[in-house]
Order: sequence, then structure tokens, then C-alpha cells
Amino acid sequence: MSNPPETNGRAAASADPALLDPGRITRRRTLVATLVLLLTGPAVLLMADLHWRAGFDGWKGVHLALFTILFTLIAFGATQALIGFFMRGRHDPCRITKTLSPEDEAADVTAPTAVVMPICNEDPARVFEGVRVIYESLRATGQIASFDFFLLSDSGNPNRWIEEEASWQALIRQLDARGRIFYRKRRVNTNKKSGNLADFCRRWGRRYRYMLVLDADSIMTGSAIVKLVRLMEKNPGTGIIQTVPRLVNGETVFARLQQFASRLYGPVFARGLSYWQLGEANYWGHNAIIRLAPFIEHCSLPDLPGSEPFGGRILSHDYVEAALMRRAGWAVWLAPSLEGSYEECPANLIDFAKRDRRWLQGNLQHAWLLAAKGLHAVNRLHLALGILAYLASPLWLAFLVVTTIIAWQLSSTGLELLPVDNSFARYLPLSFTAQALALLAGTLGLLFLPKILAILDLTRWPGAVRAFGGWSRVVGGVLLETAAFTLIAPVLMLFHTKFIALTLLGRGVAWITQRRGQDGEPDWREVILTHSGQTVLGLLWGGFAVWVNPGLAVWMAPILAGLALSIPVSLVTGQLVAGKRIQALGLFATPEETSPPAELVRLADLVERCRRHPAPLAELADDHGLLQAVLDPYVNAVHVALLREKDTTPRASETRFAGLRETLLRKGPSALTTKDKNALLVDADSMGEIHMELWSTPPSELAEWWRTAIRHYNVLAPVPPTALHR
Repeated sequence: MSNPPETNGRAAASADPALLDPGRITRRRTLVATLVLLLTGPAVLLMADLHWRAGFDGWKGVHLALFTILFTLIAFGATQALIGFFMRGRHDPCRITKTLSPEDEAADVTAPTAVVMPICNEDPARVFEGVRVIYESLRATGQIASFDFFLLSDSGNPNRWIEEEASWQALIRQLDARGRIFYRKRRVNTNKKSGNLADFCRRWGRRYRYMLVLDADSIMTGSAIVKLVRLMEKNPGTGIIQTVPRLVNGETVFARLQQFASRLYGPVFARGLSYWQLGEANYWGHNAIIRLAPFIEHCSLPDLPGSEPFGGRILSHDYVEAALMRRAGWAVWLAPSLEGSYEECPANLIDFAKRDRRWLQGNLQHAWLLAAKGLHAVNRLHLALGILAYLASPLWLAFLVVTTIIAWQLSSTGLELLPVDNSFARYLPLSFTAQALALLAGTLGLLFLPKILAILDLTRWPGAVRAFGGWSRVVGGVLLETAAFTLIAPVLMLFHTKFIALTLLGRGVAWITQRRGQDGEPDWREVILTHSGQTVLGLLWGGFAVWVNPGLAVWMAPILAGLALSIPVSLVTGQLVAGKRIQALGLFATPEETSPPAELVRLADLVERCRRHPAPLAELADDHGLLQAVLDPYVNAVHVALLREKDTTPRASETRFAGLRETLLRKGPSALTTKDKNALLVDADSMGEIHMELWSTPPSELAEWWRTAIRHYNVLAPVPPTALHR
């Protein structure tokens, strides 16, 4: 590397102090707060008046409190979308991406930068082909000399581990990238992803000025990466720049719904966020660049009091690291206008909920940090909003339950409404029903406002509507997406409520690998078991609502229908065939699909080639990675070379390893547990010896599994899919 990383120290002054002018920051945040209050106040007043006219009691007090919280969150989202809509036309001057001059854009990148990708039991073909695309794109910029790539594996599946090693070796040979792309497998997966990154920082962080963090499903163009480094160089007071990744490569209906909604509505929200956050934005854990010196010095994560799920090690590390970086005096920026940042999403509703389960527990842990010393007020707000993002579900459920109880009380008691003269309604020429409908219309108006603004936003730019497939497909997509998520939202409400209850009961979360693409189709048995309780609840609740008041049943119909239909909705939206049909009709199209960048085209082609690679025999598939490590001389040599050397092996361990090797050869991999397989793979001596034993043992003394493997190997040596093409 040509330049050493910068030294530790407090943040330098921003290259453009106007970006962080205190007066401007105060005015912007005051505007946001004022708009939220102006939207929320009248609605709360109307709801309070309705309860007063019906006879105020404890249930109505709870109902009003829940309504106030939920409506405030809706108003906050609508306010951000409204500001984001108007700021695009004005070209907000307070954007980190506007600090680069034409000379800066043309300057060579000399700052040593590590592109870091933590992986855990992901599909090696997708991971390494993604790295190939990013590396090639970065090389095409002419700036590759300042970048190194690190694949940091926490894979506990022994077969994934070996496939990663084989794919890595194939990749660096084909790209001539030896000494540029590194692979590391941790032996102990302490603290999951955040621990993986912390381990990288301890071992190699001092060698680099910046760290670009990617997820296993991330794709970034070389030009986007280079621009991020230039922005960090131009703004020495900045510690983190977070891009806004666009969702791509969705194949199921559910995935296509997500990426369409995110792509269409996301820009107005992102610009609204950037408007009031300025240099106190958030870090989302990936597709972001980090200044390593202050990150290493100030962003070490503390252990929380107590044990999991609320205590112990922090799961959702990104919000906390952003808060610690800001506390140390470094700015954190969101870059909503930066192009070339992409990620993928869960393919079905159940996998989406599983991912939320992990995020939910991590966000609830942040309750410990709301009163932590030295954090900026905006970072406390970020933490609180992260908690409320999931607490909103049980609050919404409670609101619906209390609504049902109030309706039952009115129906069973036969109480009459108070005269209009005794309420605020005397100032409005509205009946009780009309007032309630006006409140409902206002609520729905705020919910739909971001969608309307997003559609209007398309009219400002030539070709924007065409990039989404034309007006008919935009409007049709919005209507279908709205209907679909109206059914999905109550299902997620119950999922989140259940997850919070489990967390409160002390049930922690396991780290689950996210399924994507063609691996993401739901299993119908899992769907039925998962959603059966929600279906029963929806049917019973609907029957009770009809009995109490048919009007209540009509008002709650979308919610109850979503619960009652959760099984077919989950199955249909998770199907690849249905997704392909939707795609053929041109619905839920996005600009990245109608005019894909070269990097996404290249990735799709590479992944498709990997899918066409002949699969191993069915009886060998589950342990194909172990097969390669034991049977193939090259893979075995690479694996042994990557293992940590040890001076001596205790006699007891030697005896144990000898027994495991004997069992593996005589009875096959199915006779060993995953723990036993990993133990053998970690021991360099055992891996060398078992390779020799396998090839020198008479076939009659080997398990039938190994005899089949040898016959298969002699016909077609096991080659990682990554090695099939250049």
C-alpha cells in the first residue's frame, strides 16, 4: 500500500463547515418536529373527542394513548416522505456527495482500503461470484491497487467451509488476485458478525485507512466504492458514510414486492432522513465505508448487564457503533444519492420473519443504552426508533384488542352518545359517524401519502416512469403491492409480538442463514405449522367482531383477512413460479431490472452458470465439501495449508482423532456429528493422514459412501462451481 493509515485522534474539521452549521441543523429538526405535531395534534384531538362523546373510561384512556403513539409514528414517516419529496426538486445542498469537486472526482485513490465481507454458511457460489463481480468492476476503474478484499468466514457447516476454501483458491487463480483477496475462517465464532469484524480490526485494521463493509449478498460497483473513498478523503471529519442499498435479484413474488416498494418509495424516505440527520445519521451494518482508526479506538462494543436475551453481547451492533463514532466527535453521513449499491432480500415471508427475529432482539437490547453517558440526542432517538419499530407491532395489536373491547362495551350496554354541545364536535358540522370516518380518512391519507409522493416524484425525471415499465405497470404495481402488504402486515404484527414475548421470557435467538433466490421457496409443511395459529385467531376474531358489531367487522376486515389467509398468502408469495409469471407480465419492475447495470448482468450470468454445474450424486451431496477435503489432493493441500500450526497434540486428543478417522473411513460421514467433522477439519495432522489412508486403504475396507465417492471422483473430479469459468 502506498500510504499508511492515518493516526488516531479527534475528528478534524469538516471540509465544508456549512454542512454541519448548528443553526441549519436546529431549523431542520424543528421543522420536522413541528410538522409531526401539526399532523398528530388534530388527530389525537378528534379521537379524544370521540371517546368523550361515547363516555370516557379506563379502556378509552388506554385506547387514546395507543392511538397517540401509533399515529405519531405514522406522522413521522409521512413527514420524512413529504420533506424528501420537496428536497429532490431543490437539490439539498447539505449532502456529503456534493463535497467533491471535478478535480476530486478525477484524482487517484491512494488510501489503503479493505473491502470486508463476513460470511456464515452462505451459498459459496453466490458469495464468490459476487466478490468476482465487485473485484472486476473495481479493477476496471484503474484504482484496484489501493484495495484488498477479505472474506471472513464464521461458517459452522463443515461442507460450506471446504467449499469456501476451494472457491477462494479458484477465484484468486482466475483473477490473478493472489495477495489481493484473502480468506480467513475463525475457529471460535465469538459475538457473531460484530465479533468477526472486531477480530479483523485487531489483526489487520492498522494496515488500512478505511474499511468497506459488505454483506454476503451485497454488490457494489467499482465506481461507487472509489467515490466513497474519495468522499472520506475529502471530509476528514467523517467517520462513516452509509449508502442506501437497492434491493435486487428478487425472484419470488414476496422478494419482488419488497424490491419494487423499496425502489419506488425508498428515495423520498431516504432524502427525508438525510434532511434532518445530516452528520448524525445511522450505520446499517453493510454497504458502508468506515474510517478505521477512530472505529478501532472508539467503537469497541461493551457487554450489556445480565445475560441474553437482553444482556450479554450486543447483537445489533451497527446503531451502537454509529452512536459511539458520533460520541467521539466523528460525523456519520447517509448518502442517498450515491448510485451503485445493491443487496438482496429474503425470498418468502417466513424467512423475512426469521431475520426480523434476530434484529428484534438486538434492537430491544438497545434499551440499556438509551441513558448511556455521552451519546448525542439524535443517536438516542435512533436507538429509540429502532426499538419502536418492533414495539409498534404489540402496540398495534393492543390497539385492535382494545378497539374490539370498546365496541363490545358499546354494543352490550346500549349507552347513547353525549350531546354534541358537550364535546369539541360542536365546532364541527359532523355527526359522530362522520367524525370517525374523517379520522379514518386522515389516517389512511398519511399512510398512502408516501406512495402518492413517490409516484409524483417519477414525473420529474425523463425516463423514470419508463424504467419502472410505464404508467400502467407503475399504478398496477402500487395497487397490487398495497393489497399484498395489507394482508402481510397483520401477519408480521403477530410475528413481532410473539418474538417480543419470547424475548421477555428469556428465549434468545440463534444465528440463521438467510435463504435467497431459488433456495428460498417455502416448505408447505413449515408454512402450515407456522401460520395455523394466526389463521385460527383471524377466523375466531372475525366471528366475534361480526357478533359484536358488523361495522367493526368491516373496519377490521383487511386485518382479519390477512390473518385468516396467512397460509395461502405465504405460500403463493414465496413461489418462484408465481414470481416468474409476475415478472413476465412486467409487474413490480424496477430500473435495475429494466436497465440493469453491467455488474448485475455479469452476476446473473455467473450465478446461472453455477446453477447449471452438475450436482454431486444425491448420496454424496450433504457432505460434498468434506469429500473434497479428504479425497481431492489439491483441496486437501489448500485446507491443511490454511490451518493453524500447533506444536504437539495431547495423547488423549490423538486417540480421539484416530477414532474419528477410523469411523469416517469405515462407516462414512453419516456416522459423525457436525462437531466431530469440524474437529477433524481443524486438525492439520488428521487431515493429512486421512487423505493418505483413504487412497491407500483397499476399497473393500472402506464404507460404501467412500467407494461411491471414489468412483464419482474418477469420472469427474469435484470442482467448485466458481472454478468453472473466468
